Amino acid sequence: MLKQNINVFWFRRDLRIADNAALYHALKADKPVLPLFIFDKSILDKLEDKNDARVTFLHQEIEKLQNEFINNQSDLYIEYGFPIKIWQQLIQKYQITAVYTNHDYEPYAQQRDTELAKLFEQNNIAFYTFKDQVIFEKNEVAKDDGKPYVVFTPYKRKWLDKLNAYYVKPYPSEKLLVNLFKTQRKSLPSLQSMGFERSTIPFPDKVFADILKNYADDRNFPAKDATSHISLHLRFGTISIRHLVNAAKDISEVWLSELIWRDFYFSILWHFPHSATRSFRPEYDNIKWRNNPQEFAAWCAGKTGYPMVDAGMRELNQTGFMHNRVRMVVASFLTKHLLIDWRWGERYFAEKLLDFELASNVGGWQWAAGSGVDAAPYFRIFNPAEQIKKFDKDLKYVKKWIPEFNDVFKYPKPIVDHKEARERCLRVYKEGLAAF
Repeated sequence: MLKQNINVFWFRRDLRIADNAALYHALKADKPVLPLFIFDKSILDKLEDKNDARVTFLHQEIEKLQNEFINNQSDLYIEYGFPIKIWQQLIQKYQITAVYTNHDYEPYAQQRDTELAKLFEQNNIAFYTFKDQVIFEKNEVAKDDGKPYVVFTPYKRKWLDKLNAYYVKPYPSEKLLVNLFKTQRKSLPSLQSMGFERSTIPFPDKVFADILKNYADDRNFPAKDATSHISLHLRFGTISIRHLVNAAKDISEVWLSELIWRDFYFSILWHFPHSATRSFRPEYDNIKWRNNPQEFAAWCAGKTGYPMVDAGMRELNQTGFMHNRVRMVVASFLTKHLLIDWRWGERYFAEKLLDFELASNVGGWQWAAGSGVDAAPYFRIFNPAEQIKKFDKDLKYVKKWIPEFNDVFKYPKPIVDHKEARERCLRVYKEGLAAF
């Protein structure tokens, strides 16, 4: 029996049909397109929390995608397992001419795609990948001598200078669905079959335009619902970065700058992959971290006795979200007040944040620790009490997440003294940097 001759489009971090670069190119080619998604055991097996809300969100979005394809007389081919084994099975089942997918920049993804490229080459299958997660990638925004920017402001300036209609033009992939492969329905694995439970954490929708009108004025006040909450959708690609940049240009320059920061951190991770696990500035690996496990546990639980820190950590633990201003405060507190290695905090955020994205997470943590690109200098140490005065003076945010705040018997006393912790931090950082 002859195998059916097809192309395959592989969904990864681009869970949408509309304005999808690689899907558009696949549907324009000369073979019917089988859309594929793999629940990757290499990723899922590392998640210790089997009630991980991100897996529920992923499962929910895959079900939506599948229904869209079914409505177009096709289906989403869904598998659960290790990509290399699943692709070996697909190659046996179909005569695959080409595989289309969008770039993924994280270290595991790079390794996976390198291995699969060899498999495809051995089987005479073309492997095409496209830019879709970012506006500019790799070397597209670089200094005049070709070297990468490691300071944000000149990077942003070049990014804006280079931006034109070409880079934000949507790909009309949704108009080409007649070219889908007509396949039989493939069942969606249940969360339980993959070892997970369904989370009850609510997920934000994709409506953000009204909030952005006052974003510049309100974004630093965590008690206000004044941020877009779009980062979860951006992380999984359920919304297009081109759509967001087009919206930001019309609504909020400040929000556009946040999207540029995201591109910047992607660029840094691409050029400096060591920064995922080591300090971007090597001299900062000489810092003698205290790494007190009891203090780390208090920080994780939101029981440090510093209300802005505790409110942020409790918000994170209960919702998978933390306001960006508060992220800076809690990260500074962990690395500088407690002298706990930024990698500890980065890993905890990686476990808890719905919008976890390696490049931005590492970038933010290294910024707070002083060890990263364009980082806050090591002697800049946030005073959590002053942060409350500036950004939550009525204590609305604090009291929302710390109901026992006014009870002196229930709310813990500060685990460190701010002045003493600041002086200790300055001494330890100076010693570490001097020893480099």
